[in-house]
Amino acid sequence: MTQIVDVPPVSDLENPQEKGIASDDVSMAEDEKKYDTTPAYRQDAFGDESNAEVKYKVMEWWQCGLLMVAETVSLGVLSLPAAVAGLGLISSIILLVSLGIVSSYTGYVIGQFKFRYTHISNMSDAGEVLFGSWGREILGAAQLLFLVFVMASHLLTFVIAMNTITNHGTCSIVFGVVGMVVSFILSLPRTLAKMSWLSLVSFTSIISAVIICIIGVGIKHSGEKVMATVDTDLVHGFSAVTNIVFAFSGHAAYFGLMAELKDPRDYPKALMLLQSVDICLYILAAIVIYVYGGANVSSPALGSASSVVSKVAYGIALPTIIIAGVINGHIAFKYVYIRIFAGTDRMHKRDWVAVSSWVGIALSLWIVAWIIAEAIPVFSNLLSLITALFASWFTYGLSGIFWLHLNWGKWSSSPRKMFLTVVNLFCVAFGAVLCGLGLYVSGKAIHDNPSSASFSCANNA
Repeated sequence: MTQIVDVPPVSDLENPQEKGIASDDVSMAEDEKKYDTTPAYRQDAFGDESNAEVKYKVMEWWQCGLLMVAETVSLGVLSLPAAVAGLGLISSIILLVSLGIVSSYTGYVIGQFKFRYTHISNMSDAGEVLFGSWGREILGAAQLLFLVFVMASHLLTFVIAMNTITNHGTCSIVFGVVGMVVSFILSLPRTLAKMSWLSLVSFTSIISAVIICIIGVGIKHSGEKVMATVDTDLVHGFSAVTNIVFAFSGHAAYFGLMAELKDPRDYPKALMLLQSVDICLYILAAIVIYVYGGANVSSPALGSASSVVSKVAYGIALPTIIIAGVINGHIAFKYVYIRIFAGTDRMHKRDWVAVSSWVGIALSLWIVAWIIAEAIPVFSNLLSLITALFASWFTYGLSGIFWLHLNWGKWSSSPRKMFLTVVNLFCVAFGAVLCGLGLYVSGKAIHDNPSSASFSCANNA
C-alpha cells in the first residue's frame, strides 16, 4: 500500500528567509495548500515499509554519496586526458572547473525538485510533474535508454581491459559476454543499501588505478611538448567537450538514489561528497596524465602507460569498471520494476514472481547493453553519443527546466531570482547546444572511424 511521504513542504526553496519560518499558522496554511492541490498520482513508490519483507528507504547519506561517487567517477576520469589533449591545457582546466561547478548546481536543483515533489523516484515521475502523461513516458524512456547506454560503455571498457590484460587472449565478443554475465550476477540485489558496500570497492579500485597510471606515464614520459592551446576542428574539439561533460553526468540516477535515502533531506551532503571528490580527482588525473602522456594519450587513459603497467592498472580498475555499470543498471531495473509493481505488495515481496521479475528485467537490459557495446566498439565515440543524446539534458537542460517550474511566476521577483533565472535559462540552452552539436560530431566520428568494426573479434585495446 502506498502513502504520501511525510516531508515538510517548502514554499520557496531559493529563499533562505522563508526556509526559517517557524509560525504554526503559516505551516498549517502551507500544509493545507499542498494537500488541497496534490493530485492522486503523487505517491511514494515504496509506500509504508514498516512491515515489509524488503525495505528500500534505509540508506544513510554517506552510503548514497559513495554510490554517487562509484556511479559517476569511473569511465569519465578515463576519458579526460585524451579530452585535454584534444582541447589544450588551458581550455581543459577552464572547462573542468566550470562544468564541475555547473553540474554541482544542477545536481542541487534536482534535490530541490525532489524535496518539493516527494513522490518522485525517477525521471519519469519528474516528467509527469512537468508535462503530464506524455512527459512521463518520454523522460522515462530517455532515462532507461541513457542508463542502458552507460551500461554498454562499461561492458566496452571491460572488453578493452581484458584485451589489454590478456594480450587479446580470445575473441573480444567472448570478453563482452563474460562482462555481461558478471555484471548481471552483481545486479541481483534489489535495494541500493545492499549494494553500497560495492561502492567502497569501486572507489578504492579507480583511485588505485589512476595513481598507478599516473606513475606509469610519469616513468614512460614521452617527452612531447605540452600544448596550452591546440588547433582543432569542430568534430574533434566538440567530441572532447562531450567527454568532459560525460564525466559529470551522473544526474539521471539522482532521483533513484534519493528515493532510497532514510532522510531525503540529507541529499546535499551526499552531493557535496561526490562533487568534492570528482572535481579534484578529474583535474589531477586529466592534467598529470596528459602532461606525461603527451598528445597521443589513450582513451581510456589506462592504456597510456607501458604494457606491464597498463595491465596492472586495468586489473586493479576491473572492479570499478564492472561496479559502476552495475549501479547504473540497478537504477534502470528499479525504474522498470516500479512501473510494473508500484502500488502493489509485490514491491516488498520475496516470492518467485517478484524475484523472477527482477532477474528477467536485469538479464534483458544487460543483453541490450551488450548488443550496443558490440555495435559501437570505440570508447570515446560511444561516450560522445551518450552525452549528446541524454547527458546534455539530464545533467544541464532538464535541471534548468526544473528550477523554472519550481519558481514559476517568481522569475523577476528579486535581483537574486533574476540572476538565477538567467543561470537556468543558460543551462537549458547549453543542454540544447550539447545535444544538437553532439549528435552531429559523434555520428560523424562513428561513421569516419575505420576501426569501428561492429560485432568483431578484433582487438580494441
